[in-house]
Amino acid sequence: MKNLLLFSVIWIICLCLIPQSSHSGTIFCIDKGDQLLVGKNQDWIVDDCLILINKRGVKKTAVISHTQASSDQPASWISKYGSLTFNQYGREIPAGGINEAGLVVQSAALKETKYPASDNRAAIGAGPWQQYMLDNFNTVEEVIESNSKIRIKDPQGTPGRHFFVTDKMSNCAIIEFIDGKMVYYTNEKMPVNVITNSTYSKSIEFWKRGKLPDHDPYRSVDRFVSTANMLKNNDPKKSAIEYAFEILQNVSLGEIEEIDGVKVRSFGVATEFSIVYDIKNLRIYFSTLENQNIRSINLNSFDFSCKHSVKVLNIQSDLSGDVTKTFIDYTHEINRKLVSNAFKKTLLFYMPDEAIDAISRYPETTICTE
Repeated sequence: MKNLLLFSVIWIICLCLIPQSSHSGTIFCIDKGDQLLVGKNQDWIVDDCLILINKRGVKKTAVISHTQASSDQPASWISKYGSLTFNQYGREIPAGGINEAGLVVQSAALKETKYPASDNRAAIGAGPWQQYMLDNFNTVEEVIESNSKIRIKDPQGTPGRHFFVTDKMSNCAIIEFIDGKMVYYTNEKMPVNVITNSTYSKSIEFWKRGKLPDHDPYRSVDRFVSTANMLKNNDPKKSAIEYAFEILQNVSLGEIEEIDGVKVRSFGVATEFSIVYDIKNLRIYFSTLENQNIRSINLNSFDFSCKHSVKVLNIQSDLSGDVTKTFIDYTHEINRKLVSNAFKKTLLFYMPDEAIDAISRYPETTICTE
């Protein structure tokens, strides 16, 4: 309990200190009937990332802030589905992922975000919200309907985000929280399946007008328009996976430069890694800034029973081809190293060891029910 409380306090502080430009990115969907793909660029200043195999049948309780007097109750649940996630700030706090039912949940920074005020719904942080969706649902409709039972609660000043959700039946949704309410786009309200780091309504407006704003931080609208146009001009003769990576390359940010022996990102942030989810075949493809070889993972090959160890792969491992069999058993030490590196690279140089320990040990509060 002591560690959990410490985790809660430190996590709130850390979230509030992360720059507002955090987790820029481009997310889109390509539907070719027999292939349904979601592509994602993770644009950031941190290259550390673990690819995790999360188990079904695991009891979890969210950690939420109690910085003000409130009767907020943390969400509790037992995972129904196993999943693969990309985690930069620790296990159970993913940047996005896919579950065994083919549901993909990804997010990108959105400064206009304002999460709901306290009410009688169970509360959860924005990062764990994505894991909750992957743990519990297999359709876009279920994710949207869950808003009646669960809400995101993050400390004031925390970088906001919007979400891109796709399921195996080719349903797609963009979910935003504006002025404390969920706003979502599906079907006819979603003329192009893409988000960057501006609200969907603003991005669509500029795309339809065929022009860019005078002020466009991190080329957000530019990336949206470029991606939307490439989706509309998709050549059906091209390999869908190759074309997805072509789009991601076209809207990537920054590159690495070496100055006095130190590697720096020329744009402040860079596209640290790119992901393509092949939803119907449950395969995941990815490349990294320093290793452009496209690697693949077969989600069908994993045992999602919580009786067996969680599996993990460092995204920066020097590998190529199918890396499914290179996953190893998860340990606290692996998670601690990730948390330590990621936070210290996010300008949090003086985090005490007790804080690193508390955050990295949060997964040990979860319980296998099988």
